Amino acid sequence: MSDIRHFLVVRDPLDKHRFQGVPPFPGCTTEEANSVVEAISKLAHADHRYAGLILTGSILANPESIESLIEFPALIDQLPDGAALLDAENTIRWANARLAGWCRSQRLEGCNFYAALGGPEILGPDFCPFHTAISTGRTSSSILRASDNRYFHVHASPALCGTATVPIHVIVTVRDATHDILEQQKRAAIHQAGQKLADLTPTELADMTIEERIELLKSNILHYSKDLLQFDVVEIRLLDQQTGRLEPLLAEGMDPQAQCRELHARPEHNGVTGYVASTGKSYLCNDTTQDSLYLEGCKGAKSSLTVPLLFHDDVIGTFNVESPEPGGFTDIDLQFLEIFSRDVAVALNTLELLVAEKASTAAESVEAIHGAVALPVDAILNDAVSVMERYIGHETEVVERLQRILRNARDIKQVIQKMGEKMAPSSAHSQIRHGERRPELLNKRILVVDSDDQVRVAAHSLLERFGCTVETARDGTEATSLVRADGADSYDVIIADIRLPDMSGYDLLVKLREIIDPVPLILMTGFGYDPGHSIVKARLAGVELVLFKPFRIDQLLDTVEKSISINASSSISGVEAPKSY
Repeated sequence: MSDIRHFLVVRDPLDKHRFQGVPPFPGCTTEEANSVVEAISKLAHADHRYAGLILTGSILANPESIESLIEFPALIDQLPDGAALLDAENTIRWANARLAGWCRSQRLEGCNFYAALGGPEILGPDFCPFHTAISTGRTSSSILRASDNRYFHVHASPALCGTATVPIHVIVTVRDATHDILEQQKRAAIHQAGQKLADLTPTELADMTIEERIELLKSNILHYSKDLLQFDVVEIRLLDQQTGRLEPLLAEGMDPQAQCRELHARPEHNGVTGYVASTGKSYLCNDTTQDSLYLEGCKGAKSSLTVPLLFHDDVIGTFNVESPEPGGFTDIDLQFLEIFSRDVAVALNTLELLVAEKASTAAESVEAIHGAVALPVDAILNDAVSVMERYIGHETEVVERLQRILRNARDIKQVIQKMGEKMAPSSAHSQIRHGERRPELLNKRILVVDSDDQVRVAAHSLLERFGCTVETARDGTEATSLVRADGADSYDVIIADIRLPDMSGYDLLVKLREIIDPVPLILMTGFGYDPGHSIVKARLAGVELVLFKPFRIDQLLDTVEKSISINASSSISGVEAPKSY
């Protein structure tokens, strides 16, 4: 009789007469199970091996059934996920080998599920997933964190046994989510670290020289590169937009000769660094001995990883790391470094703004006050001008009142500026970025048009340190209203982004020409970014100045001075000057 095969049958209730009392194959016997769940339990606790499992009728078409997993008991034990059958008390009635291995136990039947996993912390979103599955009849899921810093994703499905109409068991699948969650946590930690790179308070800035701020940023970059990203060899170079040279900013673990090597943003003959800077694409070199692009940076390096420093999608430099091991970096390392590099680029840009913005520590408190009121005062100016345009020609008294508001708002900033000059010692007046003076900018009126609050605040801080009077607008409509309000006595220079919320830079040029001509306009643009071909159109209209972001402070000042000079020459000669762009 040992040759007789014994089958377990789960029958469709509507098909109860099929095979009833009749073996499916000659020399076979059958045993009934009322549900798939009961069949799992029988398969798991059987004293002898079943020859197979027979499912009939609609059970085969039920997507919730797990017949594909339990056709043979050995298959479910080899699944990459854990599986278990729990009762209403969270007691394990059956578990596969994978779950037993995670729980470091050979037999889990009769154990509490959470106790078997060592009392993990339930992180949600459902803090009672098994109770939810039984009480509501719906599936539920949650994340568990075990004491050994492993993470498990559990999914609970209610199950009916026999003729019961209410679930009394839960089918639980368990997936090891440790790798995914730790990777997410590291991504978040890297981004958080990047946000702190240039996070300097006004008090800290007041006590630091320009050189100290640069060294602090470099120190933070190296700290997070080593402790968080686990990179020991690091090199960062910044791209000079005019010359194309990649200037060294910091290096750790690099060969001294490699640090001093002259590199340009070119795809050939400038190593991986030059290639990345010229293409804007990251580059993973798994074997330096077989890669024709690679130029030795660290002695004995067998692999390298280089990513571009991107600010507003423009390449401003490169970030390179190297390893003594072949294939020392993975795609995950590449993703992590790209995340960190974006924040490094922002920090470097912020640092450049801070260097000029905080050139005089003696007048820093006054600058802070001015910075706090600059944008609110600009908002008053814009609102007053907008309202005034509606009443011109209708309500003379209202227009006069609004004009007084404009004058008073502008006087507020002038009073603050004069107070700062009186409060600052004589040495502070001469301490303008590296001792630089710009007499051509003194008392010049400048309008900056940009939707970014930080850009407008920085414009106030940077340009007003050289004696300019700066006002700002958020879009082209506000800028047009401000220019129309002043007419011929308008601004000496207008600086605008080519991508404004309501129009392009070229459209703004066209609108301003209806009010004043020539238009002393300088447009700012990200390097290589020119929606609607604004620059091309502007050049055809006689424009000769272009200011690419990110730009150095001296580039901004030089461009403003050149625009002032061009328009001053046209006023003397009576000949229309080319428009600055």
